[in-house]
Amino acid sequence: MTQLLIADDDAHIRELMSLYLRNEGFDIVEAKNGAEALAIVEQATIDLIILDIMMPVMDGWDLCEEIRRRDPDILIIMVTAKGEAGQKVKGFQLGTDDYLAKPFDPMELVMRVRALLKRARIAASKTIQLGGIVLNRKTYKVTRGEEELTLPLKEFELLFTLASHPGQVFTRELLIVQIWGGDYAGDDRTVDVHIKRLRERFAGDKRHFRIETARSLGYRLVVSPE
Repeated sequence: MTQLLIADDDAHIRELMSLYLRNEGFDIVEAKNGAEALAIVEQATIDLIILDIMMPVMDGWDLCEEIRRRDPDILIIMVTAKGEAGQKVKGFQLGTDDYLAKPFDPMELVMRVRALLKRARIAASKTIQLGGIVLNRKTYKVTRGEEELTLPLKEFELLFTLASHPGQVFTRELLIVQIWGGDYAGDDRTVDVHIKRLRERFAGDKRHFRIETARSLGYRLVVSPE
């Protein structure tokens, strides 16, 4: 069963989220502060964390950063009363996968949880389909109709990473860590260069997908509606 961790110092909020998510079949673990949440992550198998930013002992910013340092694969949704754009930018820069501002409809939270888990399953599979284009991570080949393309490794990894989470914004810093590694010593503008090459390579395939620039944040891949 998929196990979710809710980290929020408000017991009523935790109870509300737990009620709706348990009704959807999820196993729920709760923490009332960031330090308690981090201890749970170290001891249990957590698939997704819903965390509040304003928590005692360790706030959501520090918790998100520490989780990302230890396990980049855990999904994270930040929930906060602060809906300003600057807060969202900081959250995505620290590595959150989604962002939800209070007050929110509990069913919206459920839908976002399901959407993130679906993206994770796609990422875990080795094949991604973008309209009529198929990415195969086993062979590192791209199939476009009857044509088979071989991309440079970093370009393929960049495209596969973006395609694994359609609509999700990836900062340059996060892409550098995931694709080039945390010890990469070059300029993070190398991401821009690779994005430019991908856009040029697939300039005629906008009916399948496009790579958008998220202003002040980074990039996201959008699958075109059929």
